[in-house]
This record gives sequence, structure tokens and C-alpha cells, in this order.
Amino acid sequence: MATNQNTQPWAVTALPDLTGRSAVVTGANSGLGLATVEALAGAGAHVVLAVRDPRRGESAAATVNGSVEVRRLDLADLASIREFAAAWHGDLDLLINNAGVMNIPEARTKDGFEMQFGTNHLGHFALTNLLLPHITDRVVTVSSGAHRMPGNPVIRFDNLDLTGEYKPMTAYSQSKLANLLFTLELQRRLGAAGSPVRALAAHPGWAATNLQGHDASAARRLFMALGNRLIAQDNKAGALPTLYAAVQDLPGASYVGPNGLFEMRGAPALVGRSDAASDPAAARRLWSVSEELTGVSFPELAAAARV
Repeated sequence: MATNQNTQPWAVTALPDLTGRSAVVTGANSGLGLATVEALAGAGAHVVLAVRDPRRGESAAATVNGSVEVRRLDLADLASIREFAAAWHGDLDLLINNAGVMNIPEARTKDGFEMQFGTNHLGHFALTNLLLPHITDRVVTVSSGAHRMPGNPVIRFDNLDLTGEYKPMTAYSQSKLANLLFTLELQRRLGAAGSPVRALAAHPGWAATNLQGHDASAARRLFMALGNRLIAQDNKAGALPTLYAAVQDLPGASYVGPNGLFEMRGAPALVGRSDAASDPAAARRLWSVSEELTGVSFPELAAAARV
């Protein structure tokens, strides 16, 4: 009887030859970001580590085999984002919106936005639109299974900063929901513009990184530390859904995550999302609000000249 030769789970060894291609990975000096850089550079791509602290970025880059460079980018500062984008010249094949903060105490970005929404969503929203005239292949934005909780959240358009009712997990969930709605509306706009660029999203499941160590709750930090030891995948496995979304021939707006129990671990596969993350009206409204807050709009791609 004939057997299926394609039974092995997708792994980093399945990455195609990326020689001659370029990528930007935000939040690339540790965790999922560094694992993503290692894989892309190992497959031949030239990878820019877009990091808030260039010194830490250089230390991380020194551990990577392949063509890499470090550039400063603070996603909590619109001026830094504009500076990064203005310095980009030539084509960019792949933008990986990986950086993020999780469940932190209440804080504000340099422009006054709630830190989790401002960094995880608004920062990447501005960066993507500013770089979009250069992007040739796709944008992959890292979301989270937390977009579903607590209580199946929706975007709080009446109070995006959660002023007076801030809860770290609620803010994080809202920001990860925003990542998915951003991807949905970005893909719609790319399609309407006739662009071949695709927007996709991914989530790592439960991956053991230093992200959980900044949780505002000591009890959650302890729980996360135990989970990292007993349940979590390592950062290399956690990066696989992002890499899969970056290179596989998938429809725009696809969402990739682990295929195991509760999507916490396993091989990368297409996964579902909440109804709130699939709402095109909310996606369009979020886009409009994000344009107003950042002062950055979807570019005229047909008229944009490549530098």
C-alpha cells in the first residue's frame, strides 16, 4: 500500500532558500524574534534586527550565523518609527511584526497611548504603513491566543487606553485582538489596491520566553514560570508558526498557530480566531482610529516609487 511521504510536521528545515531576500524582524534581540532571525538568516536571507536597544541587538546578532544587521526601532515612539522607515531604501521582501509587551503595569508610550495597545498595535500599524511602499512579499504580525480572553474581548473604542479601568490582561488581549483586525483590514486594502503583498498573522502558542517575566502580577509570574517549565515550547518551536506564515503559499489574512491541544504547542497549521477578530466593520473602524492616532495612512501603492 502506498504511504504518504509528507507525514512529518513542518519544521525549520522546510524553509526554502531565501538567498537574496531581505527581512525586518521587530523585537529581535531575544525570544521568538531572535529564533525567527536565526531561521531566516540560516536560510540565506539578509535580516535586520529592529530593536529598541542597539547594544543588546548587537549582542544577539553576534550569535547568528548569516547576514544580519541591527537598526534602532522603538515601537513606543512614533518619531523613532518614522526615523526607521525614512532610512529604509530599496525593496523589503518580508516584515515580521514580532515585538510586544505583555500584561505589564499601566504605562504610556512617548506619544501618550496605553503601552500595550500603543506598542503591540499602533507601533506596528505605523511601521507597516510607512514601509509598505517597499514591501514586495508579505507582512506577518504576531498575535496571541489571548485575543480570546478574558471574556471574549472586543476593541474598547470608547476607551482604548482603558483609563480608569486598566487591567493588564484586558489591555494585552485588546492589543492582540487589534493585531488580527489590523491584518484583516490590511489584506482587504492590499487586495483592493491590486497589490501582490499578503498580510498574515501567527501566534506561538505557549512559548517559553522572557515576555512573561514582566507580568504585573507576582502570582501570574509564578504561574507563567511553572508553565514555561512544564507546558511551553521553546522559542525555536514557538517561532515556527511565524516562519510558516512567512514562506508558505497561504491566502491573505490567514492565521497560523500550533496544531496541538488548545493551540499551546505543536506543528504550525491554520487556526481559527474569535468572532470579534473576524469582524470586518470593527477592522475598518480600528484602521480609521489608528490613522487618526498615529497620523499614518495606507499609502498609494500604485503611485509609490521604489527607492
